Amino acid sequence: MTRLEEEGEIAADYLEELLDIADLDGDIDIDVDHGRAAVEIVAEPGTERALRRLVGEDGEVLDALQELTRLAVQAKTGDRSRLMLDIAGYRAGRRTELVKVADEAIAAVRASGGPVSLEPMNPFERKVVHDAVAAAGLSSDSEGVEPARYVVVKPAD
Repeated sequence: MTRLEEEGEIAADYLEELLDIADLDGDIDIDVDHGRAAVEIVAEPGTERALRRLVGEDGEVLDALQELTRLAVQAKTGDRSRLMLDIAGYRAGRRTELVKVADEAIAAVRASGGPVSLEPMNPFERKVVHDAVAAAGLSSDSEGVEPARYVVVKPAD
């Protein structure tokens, strides 16, 4: 078993206990994605709404649960984890939305030749945008201070 698979297994055990305590149903999928352990709590049919409580408004609860899960993994392994957690497909859906936002910013930069600043985003969201911008051959930077940190999309260097 690789280190990332081990992280996923530890996270899955932690999250299963959480679901039991909260009396929520969900299946847990473990994967390795872009050099990170990736764990998703998948809603069983008819339980999507209950799991959405673990996402919270704009993913705030999900972000907190991800950090707690990372700490649980770190407590077992002794190493800092970069594990990504998704619940009921929230991050996957958000990724799709963010790629559209990035594509619009890319088009605007190409049309104007100048930089475009986006709304503040959390680290996961900024990473998605940075990846989309890099794939399009442009450059981007994060500016500002949390929680108001945002991405600036610029012409290629």
